[in-house]
Amino acid sequence: MNDVANSTAVASYRIVHRTDYSYQSLVTLSQQCLHLTPRDFSYQHTLTHLIDIDPAPDDGANRIDYFGNLTRCITLTTPHQMLTVNAESTVELYARPTLTDIAGGAPWEELQQNMRQSLGAPSLEPYHFLYGSPHIQCSNALQQYALQSFTPQRPLLDAALDLTNRINIEFEFDGTATDISTTLDQVLTGRRGVCQDFAHLMIGCMRSIGLPARYVSGYILTHPREGQPRLIGADASHAWVSVFSPVLGWVDFDPTNHCLVQNEHATLGWGRDFSDVTPMRGVVLGGGPQILGVSVTVAPLGEEPPGLLTMT
Repeated sequence: MNDVANSTAVASYRIVHRTDYSYQSLVTLSQQCLHLTPRDFSYQHTLTHLIDIDPAPDDGANRIDYFGNLTRCITLTTPHQMLTVNAESTVELYARPTLTDIAGGAPWEELQQNMRQSLGAPSLEPYHFLYGSPHIQCSNALQQYALQSFTPQRPLLDAALDLTNRINIEFEFDGTATDISTTLDQVLTGRRGVCQDFAHLMIGCMRSIGLPARYVSGYILTHPREGQPRLIGADASHAWVSVFSPVLGWVDFDPTNHCLVQNEHATLGWGRDFSDVTPMRGVVLGGGPQILGVSVTVAPLGEEPPGLLTMT
């Protein structure tokens, strides 16, 4: 199960996530909730972490949210037209279940039936991820799409991997096709979107057939072209899906990259959908129209580009 710690790291990364807000006019008050601290769990350990904020907050507090993610809530009263939040972390990753580990097992209908009878999990946690949420509404269309992979008596995780691969093949990555207001029905019809959409889609499919699945926010290591240096700020936040297995616990799948998550995904946190783990969310007084800029760099320890980190 996922509450048993691993002992040997298989990968270590340095991560920089910079967010810049530029406002047309002065902001006189800003209150923000930050989900920018990598989560510690059996497959990941945070070695170092800091968040630098300019202008400096007048008040701040670390909290644990409902899903166990570490959040930082800040208040700024210094008038400003630019807000910069720079989160820098180093993490170690540990071995996850492999394709061999997830092969076979009980049919998915067994978990579906047990969840209906409150027998499918050793705790209540999976039930938090069994129903609709603000950005994921279960539907007959999602159910029918899911059942193309979840055929009768197919092993649970084998079916989940098939659904992962189908989404990657049948949907096109398009950063202009959707926004946060795009519904899953629109994504299913348009067959285009980004990692957030594909994660929501897979979760919606799972929940529509009575299986728990949660949304995971984090980062993925990207690989520069051969002979090219690793670029600073060229990466982006990422999202994928965690599927509950009664035997293995939570097993992560990445429909954007059609893979079983292994050692190139660093986790920030998880929730029902994107709204539970938005990197920055808050309210401002004043400001008017704003321009948002985000840059992310993920690099293996020892391979960081010059100037990647300010952390000591």
